[in-house]
Amino acid sequence: MEQDNFKSVSEIKSKVVSVDNTESKKEPTVITMTDGVLIPKKSNKHLVTSWRLTFFGALILLISLCVFKKDVYWKIFIYVITGLPTTFECTVFAIFGAILIGIATGLGSSSKNRVINQICGVYVELIRGIPLLVQLMFLYYALGALIHIDGIVAAIVALSICFGAYMGEIIRAGIQSIPKGQTEAARALGLSKSQTFFSIILPQTIKVVLPAIGNEFISMLKDSSLVSILALSDILKRGREYISRTFLSLQTMLVVALIYLILTLVLSRLVGLMEERLHKNG
Repeated sequence: MEQDNFKSVSEIKSKVVSVDNTESKKEPTVITMTDGVLIPKKSNKHLVTSWRLTFFGALILLISLCVFKKDVYWKIFIYVITGLPTTFECTVFAIFGAILIGIATGLGSSSKNRVINQICGVYVELIRGIPLLVQLMFLYYALGALIHIDGIVAAIVALSICFGAYMGEIIRAGIQSIPKGQTEAARALGLSKSQTFFSIILPQTIKVVLPAIGNEFISMLKDSSLVSILALSDILKRGREYISRTFLSLQTMLVVALIYLILTLVLSRLVGLMEERLHKNG
């Protein structure tokens, strides 16, 4: 049969990716996002140095406060850190939900079907035009009057829907950044649409959008502090509870800020290492 003459998908993939030698010499496309901390890279000495100064400065300050003023800051730290599991639970589950929504939205926005394209466009514009705080309150309090929604579920759903819109634009831009010649070459070599997308387009798209997705994850971690309005015991909520008991607002908010800063810097470094390893392995 004619299909038997086709080579394996991996062999075709190698041909498609290298079909244009001029494209391989170009610098990889990078999608930059401004909402989030910068991801340090080895090639950017200034950024790495700034990251180290900020991270170790915050870590040393937090440790020093807890050691030398243990009667105040250590008690605050022990109380506030108990909200870390809730913060991570909201963030981790929400990022997976946002990625799924983002992939569907990105594919829909890139679709030639006008109806699907318009639906995805309306969703993106609608969600991005409404603050996350309003979405949280609408989902938990307004819809909560009609159907019972647990606070943790409302937080995860709201974060997923909100960041899914931004993720959709990231995925769409990543797909469109891949040269059309690769798709045409893959189809000419006998790959189906699904094989072309999953074997040729998607792997390259992941490399392009990974920094932006990493920044969205970091931004989501910070914005998860808004779920405290849903009476969830996250880091910020625990800090507010401690303030209501002791009236140590300055000290408590300082500890909360340092915890968030250290977490975001650690995540930014992990995302940077992941990106470098992905590009190194091809």
